[in-house]
Amino acid sequence: MSDTVLCPKCGSEFTYPSDNMTVCSQCFYEWNAEEAASEASNEGKILDANGNELQDGDSVVVVKDLPVKGAPKPVKAGTKVKNIRLRPDSDHNIDCKIDGFGSMALKSEFVKKA
Repeated sequence: MSDTVLCPKCGSEFTYPSDNMTVCSQCFYEWNAEEAASEASNEGKILDANGNELQDGDSVVVVKDLPVKGAPKPVKAGTKVKNIRLRPDSDHNIDCKIDGFGSMALKSEFVKKA
């Protein structure tokens, strides 16, 4: 009974294997148990646009133009940002200072590791 897999969506213990997927008989959610295990190992890590793990103090490059509220111009793609600080508990999970803009928060999906 210890090999029971709980549904990640509803928490039900009534699941069964089907081909390479696992299916919940209560909510009919289907998932790949191997992918779910690898995603759980990445939990808490902050990844850039290419899937590289970011650390405090890294330098990153902005990958697309980002509009800034209250500023007449956006942060241009290719702008290098040095010495970032990570905030894993926030939606905008990078704190940084950008020349010409000052302190701001960025989403990790719009930067790549330099």
